[in-house]
Amino acid sequence: MTEVERDEDLVRRFRAGEAEAFTDLVLRHQQRVYSICLRVLGDADAAADVAQDTFLTVLRKLDGFRGDAAFTTWLHRVTVNACYDELRRKRRRPMLHTVTDDDLEHEPGPPTLDHADEVAGTRDAAAALASIPEEFRIALVLADVQDMAYDQIAQVLEVPIGTVKSRVHRGRLALAAALGIGPAAREPFGRPPTSEQEP
Repeated sequence: MTEVERDEDLVRRFRAGEAEAFTDLVLRHQQRVYSICLRVLGDADAAADVAQDTFLTVLRKLDGFRGDAAFTTWLHRVTVNACYDELRRKRRRPMLHTVTDDDLEHEPGPPTLDHADEVAGTRDAAAALASIPEEFRIALVLADVQDMAYDQIAQVLEVPIGTVKSRVHRGRLALAAALGIGPAAREPFGRPPTSEQEP
């Protein structure tokens, strides 16, 4: 079995003129990017558009990727910023579509771990998630759906780790309230560890 090429190596190859290296990056990360967009935006069509915008931004800005953080951290930051842009545009128009089970079955790309699909009543959970404030929703999606550690989320959102913890906690409380879950379920999901605590 061949060793999987690191993202940073693909970036280096792309910068050296190998266009197929960018295609490899897109294929590797498209599912995760789309999943984040879908959970944050709650609209499959908007998520597909924003995921595409994300990769267009990555293509334009890849020469500026310095490698100070992991490529995935940088990619998540670009994805979250694209979601913020869409949410700002969305405030000016009514929401016409919410995530359905059918939308979830047609996510593009190879399957990746997404704990939101394991929740009973995914449609209700998606609607509840869409109803909580966006700053909490984004932190919650990164922590509980994408299994990112708090320190990684802090890098993506460019906020202190304490702010991430607060947003995740408040997001969980808001989600529990939106789902009608009592006070005993204030921490419905496990806390992700910091990178230093990960195995």
